[in-house]
Amino acid sequence: MSVVRRLTPTSLYKTVLAAAVTALAAGCTTMEEPATPEAESPQHMVTAANPLAAEAGMRMLRQGGSAVDAAIATAVVLGLVEPQSSGIGGGAFLLHHEAASRRVTAYDGRENAPSEAGEDLFLKADGEPMGFWDAVVGGRSVGTPGLLRMLELAHQDHGRLPWADLFQPAIELAEQGFAISPRLNGLVANDKYLKRYEATAAYFYDTDGEARTVGSLRRNQAYADTLRAVAENGADAFYTGEIAVDIVNQVRAASGNPGLLSYSDMTGYQAKRRKPVCAPYRQWQVCGMPPPTSGGVAVLQILSLLEPFDLAAMPVTSPEAIHLVAEAGRLAFADRNRFLADSDFVDVPVEALLDPQYLDERAKLISPDRSLGKAEPGLKLQQAHSPQQLNPPSTSHLSVVDSDGNAVSMTASIESAFGSRLMARGFLLNNELTDFSFRPSVDGLPVANRVQPGKRPRSSMSPTLVLDQQGRFVMAIGSPGGSRIIGYTTKAIIGALDWNLSMQAAIDLPNFVNRNGATDLEEGRGLEAAKAALEALGHEVNLRGLTSGLHGIRLTEDGLDGGADPRREGVVLTR
Repeated sequence: MSVVRRLTPTSLYKTVLAAAVTALAAGCTTMEEPATPEAESPQHMVTAANPLAAEAGMRMLRQGGSAVDAAIATAVVLGLVEPQSSGIGGGAFLLHHEAASRRVTAYDGRENAPSEAGEDLFLKADGEPMGFWDAVVGGRSVGTPGLLRMLELAHQDHGRLPWADLFQPAIELAEQGFAISPRLNGLVANDKYLKRYEATAAYFYDTDGEARTVGSLRRNQAYADTLRAVAENGADAFYTGEIAVDIVNQVRAASGNPGLLSYSDMTGYQAKRRKPVCAPYRQWQVCGMPPPTSGGVAVLQILSLLEPFDLAAMPVTSPEAIHLVAEAGRLAFADRNRFLADSDFVDVPVEALLDPQYLDERAKLISPDRSLGKAEPGLKLQQAHSPQQLNPPSTSHLSVVDSDGNAVSMTASIESAFGSRLMARGFLLNNELTDFSFRPSVDGLPVANRVQPGKRPRSSMSPTLVLDQQGRFVMAIGSPGGSRIIGYTTKAIIGALDWNLSMQAAIDLPNFVNRNGATDLEEGRGLEAAKAALEALGHEVNLRGLTSGLHGIRLTEDGLDGGADPRREGVVLTR
């Protein structure tokens, strides 16, 4: 008598996924043990939001590739298997640490506003801002994608393997099929807008209009064809010719909400090398991305504001510690919302915001005994406060260290889950332009993050590298999560550095975030007692879901120590 074992959706996904990972790793002499969620290694490591993507990166490292090679292979697979979060229709920020020179380089692949876009892009005829989702869905929100140009630039500087080789894992998976994950299935099932456009609906739903089931194989020949063209002809294949024309046509012809992206916007897009922002934190040096993301400056501000306080002496995630981190978050977000934007278009006072004397004075506003409440910006400049607007959590983060000790911390996004809901050539197009302030001015003063032609919208992405005092690699970390990315990343850094937790344990800590308003505590993670204590200090406190997607690697005396966020579907792979 045969026994039939009924698979749950998650177990079915894992069964199909295991076979796919094995197939993808075919040809290697040993299969890396997926450290789910943690691993240690003296050699090289990849941690990313999907096992298939992490395995693609490991495949490059086994072939002698660099950290950048592995990051590229990982990123283009993420665009296939986790399309709701990132992809070639969006953008990214990448930090690279070169072990030999101990140099950190920042690569900016953020999307641009179309050349035809003006300050009134998201204003209705009466001058009032559009509803957020009215702006998101369709072509109006689509900026010029930057991911592939950025990856190409980083590869030119730090790649070892041929460019074309980096796309093979994603091409193979797209043609052979990948297993729909529980997270992708759930997000598709609950999305209100994916069925608005026929091509998108046909990809994500079956013939009955239901989300494709967990574990079912999904092929994407259009994506494979796109990647094959890019593999053979470089990023020019994406930014010129038929692919670029199709992207522009999808944007400008989007029913109900057409956009302004033009062919010249595509051909003219440039990724940029930028100088990272770095500052000391206790005995370490922490480096992040400069504007147009606010993440690097805000994370550094929060850490610097916490320098006077002995967090290591406080119990892990105690109310006392959460209070101090939340107060530092208030002060950092007050500055972020006023001053941070694309520094190519507005004067962003980065040096002033990170000046030690300025931050010492700001830190004096933090009292261990009472919340300061709503914080005000610390610099007196003639710029308006950028109103807080929806910032739906999406995005994806990956971290890589290669066998030479070179490291990559990279955060990529199409903005909200499923971006604009428009598809072209097998991939989703971003809605990053809704990261701009919808109002160009407030009380007669210009908003720094207003829409301007060619400008890059402010981001919160916070890929971060931690170094020792000699400039040697210590840690790579980052997360998705909208504007809460800043808090998630800071929490993991404090967990690893101040509380000396393993990378996984630091990621596992319950999340706590303050964006100059209510203090958000992750529900169901044992922080109920902290809620009462914080309220007694004057905080408004919300217990809520806080779904980070932290992926980090830390160098210890025993080798590389990796962690993947259990709140999503990530893994650590190592050898």
